[in-house]
Order: sequence, then C-alpha cells, then structure tokens
Amino acid sequence: MIIKKNLFSPHKYNYVRGVRPKVDCILCAVINKEKNVDKLVVFENKLWLITLNLFPYNPGHIMIFPRRHIEDVRLLNEQEWHNLQKLQNESMNILEKIYNPTGYNLGFNIGKDGGASIAHIHYHIVPRYKNEIGFVEIFSDARIIVEDPQITKKKLQKEFKKIKI
Repeated sequence: MIIKKNLFSPHKYNYVRGVRPKVDCILCAVINKEKNVDKLVVFENKLWLITLNLFPYNPGHIMIFPRRHIEDVRLLNEQEWHNLQKLQNESMNILEKIYNPTGYNLGFNIGKDGGASIAHIHYHIVPRYKNEIGFVEIFSDARIIVEDPQITKKKLQKEFKKIKI
C-alpha cells in the first residue's frame, strides 16, 4: 500500500508528546473544576462524574470516574460498584437515544501496559457503529470524528439532567 496523503490531528499532537496541564491528576482537576483543564463533564453525582473523552474513538465516547482518586478497581466499595452499574446502564440508554449505536466497547484500562494514560480509574463507554471503519481509517491510520465534542456535550448533558442516581 502506498500512502499518498497524511491526515493530521494537530489538536492531539501535544497530548501524545506528553504535554498536558500541570496537575497531579487530570481527573481530580476535572472534579475540582480547575481552570486549566477542559470542561467536558455531562453528569455528576456524589460518587461519580461522567465526561466526554477529550480524544474520542467515536461520537458519544464517555468516561465514568469516581470522585475518590483510586488507581485500582478493587478499591471500589459496594455502593460505588452499584452506582457505576446504574450509570453505565443509563449512559447506554442515553447513547442509544441520541446516537443509536449498534454495539459498545465497555471497560477499564488498568496500568500503562493495559492502555491507561491516566492512573485515576475511569470506565470507558465507546459507542460502535456498523461500517464505522471507512477508507480513511484503513488507508491513512487516522480516525475522522464526525461531531464536535461541544455539540456532543450539549446533547448528552440535556439527557443526563433527566436521571436521578
């Protein structure tokens, strides 16, 4: 295969090079509403927050993370696990209402070798779609995100305001 053209995602360049806000933990900074981090939260309750992924795989890619800074899922208590399950189900209902995905990837990435770029545990919900891989992804090793994250945020916030967990 001969690649004739490269696609660039310049907004992610600094991130992959390790340039990030000067905070101990990016998710704790989101919880504390620090000014130097992106504001992509769509829901929060006393135990968890739900935010968009800053560099999503697909529109609607969200992360659910505990207010407590923990790095191991085995430290979650029973109430947190129960609440996470409810948030996961509500999130999937909302994503189906707005985006109608045909599948999902769900789960935690634990440790650098497990794909985690943030130590604070966070649960990914990635909507997947039939035929989502197109010629651009196959031939250019790039992903086209078809929706601005701020539009995604507005859509999801509207729906998450309706739930009580």
